[in-house]
Amino acid sequence: MKNNDMDIVLGLQWGDEGKGKFIDLISENYDIAARFNGGSNAGHSIERNGKRITLKMIPSGIFMQGVQNVIGTGTVLDPVSFKNEILNLKKFDETLEPEKNLIISKKAHFVLPTYKLLDVFMEESPAYTTIGTTKNGIAQAYSNKILRQNVRIGDMYLPDFQERVNHILDRDFKFLADGGMELPSLDSIRQEFFEAVEFLKQFNCTETELHLNKALSEGKTILAEGSQAALLDIDHGTYPYVTSSSTTASGACSGLGISPKKIGEIYGIAKAYCTRVGNGIFPTELFDEMGEEIRTKGNEFGSNTGRPRRTGWLDLPALRYAVMINGVTQLVLTKADVLSGLKSVAVCTHYELEDGTIETNAGTLPENAKPIFKWLDGWDADFSVIKAPSELPKELKDFLVFLETELEIPIGYLSTGPGREQILKMK
Repeated sequence: MKNNDMDIVLGLQWGDEGKGKFIDLISENYDIAARFNGGSNAGHSIERNGKRITLKMIPSGIFMQGVQNVIGTGTVLDPVSFKNEILNLKKFDETLEPEKNLIISKKAHFVLPTYKLLDVFMEESPAYTTIGTTKNGIAQAYSNKILRQNVRIGDMYLPDFQERVNHILDRDFKFLADGGMELPSLDSIRQEFFEAVEFLKQFNCTETELHLNKALSEGKTILAEGSQAALLDIDHGTYPYVTSSSTTASGACSGLGISPKKIGEIYGIAKAYCTRVGNGIFPTELFDEMGEEIRTKGNEFGSNTGRPRRTGWLDLPALRYAVMINGVTQLVLTKADVLSGLKSVAVCTHYELEDGTIETNAGTLPENAKPIFKWLDGWDADFSVIKAPSELPKELKDFLVFLETELEIPIGYLSTGPGREQILKMK
C-alpha cells in the first residue's frame, strides 16, 4: 500500500473464501473501506469478542475507528434488508454509529420488493433456467438497470419517486399474478419498502466517485471490497451460473469510479480447497465421505442462506485463471487448518480431455473434462497455538511453496482458524 493508491480484496473461487475476516483485519490500515459490487446476496462473516455477525451490504471496515465506509455505485441496495442489517449491527455492538461513517452512492440502484418475488418465480418456473440464486432480487435489479427501467438511490429525493416505484411494483405484481404465483399483500410490502427508504435518508447519500477521488488526491488510502468471487463474474465466470455483477479487479474500478492507474495491491483470497453454492460446473467436487468431512469440519454452510456448500479439492487451473484476469499481487490462503489431520491432500493440476489436456479453466470446460490430481503429504498440527510461519508443519510449508511456484505469486497471508487474530503474515 502506498499513498494515492486503492488496494483491492476479492475472492478467487466461487465465493465464501473468508474475505470479510481478512478485510476486517487490514482495514484499520486504510482511511476508507469501499464496497464496489453486489447486494444483500453477499454474506461476509466476522468474529469479534467471541461473537459472529454476517455483513451483507455494509463494508467490513465498519468496526474500525476512524475508517470511513462507502457503498459504491456498482452495488444494488435493498433498503429493507439494509435497515435490518443496520439495526442488527447496533445490537451486536452498541458503540457503533454507522450513520456517521457510512456513505452511499446516489448512483447505486435500488432492489425493489417485487424483485425477490420475481427471483422465486423464475427459479420455480420451467420457462427459465434454474441456477440456484439466493432469491434476493439481485439479478432483477441489475437487469432492470441495464434495461434502464430501474430507480437509483438519488431518485428517492425526487417528488415523483413514490409514483415511479409504484408503477414498477404494480407492473411486476400483474406479471406475477398472471403467471399464477401466490403473492403477499402488495400494500404491506409497499409500505415496508417506503418506510425503509425513509430510514435510509439518515445516511449520507452522495456522489461517491467525487468523494473517493478527492480522498486519493489528498493522500488517503482506500480498500476496495468485492462480494462473491472471480469465478462468479458475470463476464468471466462459469456462465450462466454466475452472479449479476462484475466481481473482478476491473469491476472495482468501474464500480467505484476509480482509474486503473490508481490501483496498488490486489489481494486474492482462496481456500486450500474449493466450495461453491448453487448449480454450475465444479470439476473437483467430492461426493463421498471426504467431501462431507470437509463440509462439516470447515462449517461450509452459507453465512447468508444457511445452504450446505458443495466441496471439492483445490482447482489450480481455475485459480490460475482467476489470478491472471485480476492481476493478483498477493494470495491470502484460508482454511488450510480444515485439512489438518489428513494423510494426503489433492490438488487438481490440469484437466484431461479426449483430445489432450488443458491447463487453464476459463469457465468453459466441457462436462466430460476429467480433473487430474497431484497428491501431496498432509499435515497435522494444533493451529490454535501456531503464532509464526516458522512454526507451521513441514508438509504445509511444502504445500504453500508448491502453490506459490504454480501460481507465480507470493502467499502473503495464511489463515489458521476462524478467529480474527488467527492469521499469519507470511512475507
